[in-house]
Amino acid sequence: MFFALALIVLFCTTHGIAASGTPEPALIAGVTSGEALRLGEQMYREGVLPSGEQMQSIVQGDIPVVGGNFTCTNCHQRSGFGSAEGLVRTTPIDGTRLFLPLSKFKGIPVAKSRRSAMIQNDEELYRPAYTDETLARVMRTGEDSKGRQISDTMPKYLLDGRDMEILIYYLKNLSSVQEPGVTDETLHLATVITDEVPKEDREAMLGPLQFYISNWRLSRQMERSARSGAYLQEGTAQALRAVSLTVWDLKGPAESWQTQLEEYYRKGPVFALVGGITTGEWAPIHRFCEKHKIPSVFPITDFPVISDTDWYTLYLSKGLYQEGETAARFLHGRDELSREVSVVQVFRKDRAGLALSKYFQETWQGLGHKAAQDHALAGNETLTADFWKRLAFEHKNAVLVLWLTAKDFPDLANFPGQKNQTGFIFASSSLLGKRLYTLPDKERKSVYITYPYSLPREARVYRENIAASLKNNKVPITNLDIELKMYSLFSMLSGPLGRMRSYAYRDYFIELLEATPDLSVVPVTYPRLSFGSGQRYASKGCYIVQLTEGPNPELVKKSEWVIH
Repeated sequence: MFFALALIVLFCTTHGIAASGTPEPALIAGVTSGEALRLGEQMYREGVLPSGEQMQSIVQGDIPVVGGNFTCTNCHQRSGFGSAEGLVRTTPIDGTRLFLPLSKFKGIPVAKSRRSAMIQNDEELYRPAYTDETLARVMRTGEDSKGRQISDTMPKYLLDGRDMEILIYYLKNLSSVQEPGVTDETLHLATVITDEVPKEDREAMLGPLQFYISNWRLSRQMERSARSGAYLQEGTAQALRAVSLTVWDLKGPAESWQTQLEEYYRKGPVFALVGGITTGEWAPIHRFCEKHKIPSVFPITDFPVISDTDWYTLYLSKGLYQEGETAARFLHGRDELSREVSVVQVFRKDRAGLALSKYFQETWQGLGHKAAQDHALAGNETLTADFWKRLAFEHKNAVLVLWLTAKDFPDLANFPGQKNQTGFIFASSSLLGKRLYTLPDKERKSVYITYPYSLPREARVYRENIAASLKNNKVPITNLDIELKMYSLFSMLSGPLGRMRSYAYRDYFIELLEATPDLSVVPVTYPRLSFGSGQRYASKGCYIVQLTEGPNPELVKKSEWVIH
């Protein structure tokens, strides 16, 4: 009996099965496969070895390079799908194509395909499939799978056997497993709406988005190309899959959103979130997307997450934070003001007031000025005439930054001590709303207003045309400003949806969004929307404006587009 049991234990352990009946995890270079992927990603993206030391490599024959100065992502991108800059093309090294032969387009005469003619002359694009051995060789010596020396701008990595094994394992798995929310027939998307959003705003976000999604398809030219032999090797035909949209409604306090999002995702995984709207902070949804590596594109929120490192959420702008930052930069550039000018901020301790004041303060101090003096008002505090009298007395010759709503904004014509002020009073167009256009004539010359959108007269024709198009397609207009943002969303989204071809990978999708040409031709909401590598805020500026006098005032620029 003992002997039989020993044989069973011996069989289980020697065949990778624990005595408990649970399979032991596969080991790669002495670590689990999950740990190997983590360590390989660290090498690929950061240039850091499993030991924690910096990777060492050589470029241009004999120039030593250390760690993050020349990572794989610099040229091949996070997705591994490569890049192109001018005439220099960095080929894909994702787990699918790296281990397949790379050859000419099949069945297409060179004379009939300009692209084929261009590629035919580029011998570096033709090679056998890589193996573990030839991949290690090209990374160490620069000799590719056909035995040729590749460009000496490609680093030659000084890696031992274990580290090389981990990196190769990571490359085998890079962009090679089908993403959640993707099938051969359908790309599944979702949009998130929180329950405090007014009905008309909900409809303004959702109506156009549903219309655009239901009517999206590749252009006729792209469809013809997709079905032609020239692109079959790249899998474009599979990009003709349908696109679906699900609404994820979030209810209750923000603390409960994470749980609700997890349940939605468990029941129906999606490839990406598009649009979405909340009157609160987007942070809980942002964190969910970072956790699950889900792209989120152009949610409508005044309170985005401000981060230099997060990857998966792409915002229209920095929201109210951008207005606070702009006011500080504009003031900093005024030659007539002393470097020691006193600045006073007045704001309520609500979400909007804290956001505007925080980024004004941080930017102002970051530009070398002493801190602004803050007057933070409690939620129920009434702004009386005595408050303004005391403020004027205590802060003579100060710049006043009034992050206040129309309800709180003072009558500046009778503002005590106005003649002793610097002549600079700042306000937010987002907080003033329609009150912006009702400022009395006497107030207009002293009030500078942050305005993070295209000026009305510059966008009028575009807005009217898009509104007419929505009406023609029976999309109700309940809040045109929101619906125009949905137009910007799909103007940015439609290209990458088509250019992904069959390679529906999330990192690649974001890289395509980063590479989308600037949307400055149709400035319906913002003068310009653009991304670059690692950028996560498409509109990067804000105007400072004032009102003209008269019964029908217009906004006039007192600054150019202040870029951040």
